[in-house]
Amino acid sequence: MKCGAKRYQVEAEQNGEKQSKSIIARTPAEARKKFRSTFGADAQINTVKEIKRGTY
Repeated sequence: MKCGAKRYQVEAEQNGEKQSKSIIARTPAEARKKFRSTFGADAQINTVKEIKRGTY
């Protein structure tokens, strides 16, 4: 885990299926980038929310 990293909940839709994944990143933009690199560039990302500490 990098310094300053947080956990983000990324909700996306791909091929008509909704996905929700938890990703560790420094910024919401980096979380989107990691999600797209893992699940493909054609995924439509709906929301990226920070998960506060103690709730995961």
